[in-house]
Amino acid sequence: MAIEVHKNLGPGLLESAYQAALVYELCEAGLNVKQQVCMPFVYKNIKQDIGYRIDIIVENKVIIELKSVEKLPPVYYAQTLTYLRLSNLKLGLLINFNTPILKDGIHRIVNNL
Repeated sequence: MAIEVHKNLGPGLLESAYQAALVYELCEAGLNVKQQVCMPFVYKNIKQDIGYRIDIIVENKVIIELKSVEKLPPVYYAQTLTYLRLSNLKLGLLINFNTPILKDGIHRIVNNL
């Protein structure tokens, strides 16, 4: 579905445009989709709301983090893995839509719990 979005929109837009289009496609496919999900941060048993948000969660199983950048620095991979750990989910996709061929911008990240 991300490839369909990329085919229709191409690279160069803001992340929010790709998120809206991808959420639309996922919902049209009948999937349970949540977007901009607050990720609580707990430190020494104290829950703090410090603004972490997961872009998309599909079927309460897969995190999708979207980017639209020239190049993915290592911090984006670490961010996605951290979201997986904090949410106790196993699989994440880090997708950079700012690539000529989207398959080069899709990265699978696994939380080895």
